[in-house]
Amino acid sequence: MPVLRTTLMAATGLALGLQASALAGTGVTISSYGQRALLIRGGGQSVLLNPYRAVGCAAGLGEPRVNAGVILASSELADEGARGVASGRFLVAPGSYRVGGLVLEGFASPHDRIDGRRFGDSTIWRWQQGGLNFAHLGATAGPLSGADRVLLGRPDVLIIGVGGGSKIFNAEEATAVVKQLNPKRVIPVQYVNGDAPEGCDQGGVQPFLDAMGGTAVRRVGQSQTLPGSLDDTTVITVMQ
Repeated sequence: MPVLRTTLMAATGLALGLQASALAGTGVTISSYGQRALLIRGGGQSVLLNPYRAVGCAAGLGEPRVNAGVILASSELADEGARGVASGRFLVAPGSYRVGGLVLEGFASPHDRIDGRRFGDSTIWRWQQGGLNFAHLGATAGPLSGADRVLLGRPDVLIIGVGGGSKIFNAEEATAVVKQLNPKRVIPVQYVNGDAPEGCDQGGVQPFLDAMGGTAVRRVGQSQTLPGSLDDTTVITVMQ
């Protein structure tokens, strides 16, 4: 497996490097639909992360019925990667893909803390868009392996679940991953605002912000625009 991942990294790195020259500096606009669904537009492309049905921890939210060039799902759980909610090419299986002008790489990570023996694997995603390197760890609770850290590198933008529960990083686990990867921007997802819906074992974002004490936090609402080149300091942007 390490040899395979190293080979994938080399091939994908070359493709991403070529793509970077075409899209460098254009930046992106990111819109939040709540819970874990983000729509990222930039570089002539649109990427939707984790469309959901309004069930489980997403109960009561408006479903993200939007059009996107590509949809990246962490799993096919109804509140993590529901098919038929949004339109676009739906990707959930690990592998390397080219969609339009984007090169995307997904690889498996345990969805729980016991090496996937309870909930199987989720998919971590890596791609470049608008001149920025993205890493999407929106739905996983398993620790990153050394190979995972090499593949992810240092992301410009890290999207990471922080709400805890049986399938999502808790505050301390998410903080450890942020410190390992040292991204320039962190977008926490997969947490609840207010009281958790019945049967939802996730909490809010504040424990993560507390655990990241000393890191700059910006509350940006439902949309934010990032330039194609970011300051080197880590900043957490909280979206609603």
